[in-house]
Amino acid sequence: MMRIILFLITNMAVLFVFNIILTLTGIRSQDAMGLLIFAALFGFSGSLISLFLSKTMAKRSVGAEVITNPQNEMERWLVNTVKQQTEKLGLPMPEVAIYHSADVNAFATGASKNNSLVAVSTGLLNSMTRDEAEAVLAHEVSHIANGDMVTMTLLQGV
Repeated sequence: MMRIILFLITNMAVLFVFNIILTLTGIRSQDAMGLLIFAALFGFSGSLISLFLSKTMAKRSVGAEVITNPQNEMERWLVNTVKQQTEKLGLPMPEVAIYHSADVNAFATGASKNNSLVAVSTGLLNSMTRDEAEAVLAHEVSHIANGDMVTMTLLQGV
């Protein structure tokens, strides 16, 4: 809830500063009011749409395959590791996915702690030890725990 309040306050502050700049440059406020309203609506709605679609867009953009039933030892380890880490933090279990890429990468996304995703590349799983991969997973789970997706939406909206 605090992040949403910060989101609103930050956007209102940006609009306030923008209005001051328009006043100092001599642009009439009547002409700029429509622009301010449009910018606010566009910024708010665009960032919120992006937040709510982030998980779907991320899965589609990298071709991530969500693990519903682990098919091999690596998938079982991956799901169990994320489950253990989220349980320690009191978080609900996010979706866990693997995507095929030689890049050593992982990410977390989602609109909330209750609707999140942790995805890992095959490049990461093939090039790191399990301890190293576990540390990367802990980093991604911490993004969920801290609500970083909402924070990034705040920045995007601004």
